[in-house]
Amino acid sequence: MILLAATPIGNLGDASPRLRDTLAHAKVIAAEDTRHTAQLLRLLEIETRAELVALHDHNEHERAARLVERAKHEDIVLVSDAGMPTVSDPGYRVVQLAAEAGVQVSVIPGPSAVVTALAASGLPTDRFAFEGFMPRKPGERARLLKELAHERRTLVFFESPSRVVQALNDLAAAFGVDRRAAVCRELTKLHEEIKRGGLGELAEWAAGGVRGEIVLVVGGAPAQSVSPETALAEVTARVAAGERLKDVTREVSELTGIPSKELYAAALANR
Repeated sequence: MILLAATPIGNLGDASPRLRDTLAHAKVIAAEDTRHTAQLLRLLEIETRAELVALHDHNEHERAARLVERAKHEDIVLVSDAGMPTVSDPGYRVVQLAAEAGVQVSVIPGPSAVVTALAASGLPTDRFAFEGFMPRKPGERARLLKELAHERRTLVFFESPSRVVQALNDLAAAFGVDRRAAVCRELTKLHEEIKRGGLGELAEWAAGGVRGEIVLVVGGAPAQSVSPETALAEVTARVAAGERLKDVTREVSELTGIPSKELYAAALANR
């Protein structure tokens, strides 16, 4: 089988007994960075004779099929440098091919920077969307943020310390300087820090320099104060322009807070 094993995102004490046992008895470990994984094994005082195989962004497409073929006959433990493999880390292609080939995939759960930051942010956790790293090119990033500006769910992003100021400024420009957010830095590590505030305020704070691994958590857009009549008029206009009624009522509902069923029924009656 393929075993996806979550590794600590900072604090080594978060390595579970199951993870330790799995790594100690593994015969093959596919690792994002074999040197990093070898160091992790040393720090955890795990003795193993496992074969370490490099699996990273630059070779996964080529190497995935061979790993899946091996997994038909022996267990393959797959780890990234930190957290859960496949989540903004290598492993997705391996899992995809394993599913197609009927090879079992199992998970050793563990630390997750996404969920850790979300829980500590102080922002709503009932509905959220993970967006990974923002595009580096300004035009692509601007288009993405424009699409997300009215998203009602809490948003979670990864970002590098060198780009976090630009990211916060771009978020403030797209979402508004007062949109609530949290910068989560060095999670589970000695210098862990959670800075909360409006996007504009956080951009000013970050201008002084931010170090370490960064997760940005941004509150969802508030429901727009729109009358049912105005919402229905928008639905009618968009459907007349060729959009599907079901899609339009769902989107307008997300923006206005008016139940989609009510908008759908009103639009049908208006015909």
